Amino acid sequence: MKYYHRAVLACLLPLVFLTGCVSIPKSIQGNAPLPQQDFTRVMNAPSLYMGQESRFGGKVVKVTNHDNVTRVELMVQPLDDGARPILGAASLGRLYADIPSFVDPAELSNQYVTVLGTIQRVTPGKIGDQSYTFLVISVTGYQRWHLTQQVMTPPMPMDPWLWYGPRYGRRGFIDPWWGYSMQGPMPVQTFLSE
Repeated sequence: MKYYHRAVLACLLPLVFLTGCVSIPKSIQGNAPLPQQDFTRVMNAPSLYMGQESRFGGKVVKVTNHDNVTRVELMVQPLDDGARPILGAASLGRLYADIPSFVDPAELSNQYVTVLGTIQRVTPGKIGDQSYTFLVISVTGYQRWHLTQQVMTPPMPMDPWLWYGPRYGRRGFIDPWWGYSMQGPMPVQTFLSE
C-alpha cells in the first residue's frame, strides 16, 4: 500500500507543476531573466533603458528595407504570459524594430509579431501628418504569430446511466441524447499561435 501511494504521487506531482506553464518561443526568450516589457515606462524615460534587452509585440504597420537592415514599424500592444500580443488590446504607442537582415515586406505586413532586442535610442518620425517620437530597437530575434480561429462547441450533456446497449447490460434501452446538437450560433475564439 505504501508503494502504491508513492507511485500515484510520483505520477501526479509532475502534472501539478506542469499545469499553467506557458513557454516563450526560443527566438524571443533572450539572455536577461526578465527583458523589459513595459513600453509606457520606457517611453517616459528612454535614457534610463538604453542598452537594455527588451521584448515588445504588436501589429506590424509598415516594413521598409534599407541596406542590410529591415525597419519594422510596430504598433505596440501588451503581451500575455507566452509573449504574444493580446488581441483587441489598445495600442501603447509605436516603435521601430531594426532587423539586421533582409525580410520580405509581404511576409510581415499587417501581421502580429514579438521582437526581442536592445533599446538603442528614440528618433523623431511621423504617423500620417502628426509628429511622433519612435523608440528604436536593434532586433536580435523575432516571432511572427499566426491568427487562428477555433469554434467553441458546448459540451454534451452528461448521461447519468453512462452506457446503453446489450454489451453494457441494459438491453432494450436507447441513449436519450443520441443525435443531440446545440442549435444556434457557435462562438468562435480568435487567438495567436506559433
